[in-house]
Amino acid sequence: MIIAGVVAIMIVLTLGVADLGTALIARERAHAAADAAALAAAQELAMPSGSLPQIEAADYAGRNGASLLTCACDVGTQEALVSVSVAIEHLFLLPGTHHVESRSRAVVDFP
Repeated sequence: MIIAGVVAIMIVLTLGVADLGTALIARERAHAAADAAALAAAQELAMPSGSLPQIEAADYAGRNGASLLTCACDVGTQEALVSVSVAIEHLFLLPGTHHVESRSRAVVDFP
């Protein structure tokens, strides 16, 4: 009986550690996606290619597995501030879909 309780506790702890690892990976993916989106928007501000900075930011966020939430990167400014969201699914102890958000800022600095 005690062994079964210990085994159950060990299983729950193992699943918790797996969920924590999944959340940490999603957080890092969100950071990378936010950085890429901000840099893409800033590049479009610095060297316009005919696209909107928001479109470039959304494209680069999507390429990194995230969804663009906001992009304060208006044409004519020198700053891109973006926020993105990454979905976390298939957690063992917390069913449902959860989201990790991250923000990043890139500034265009002309010499």
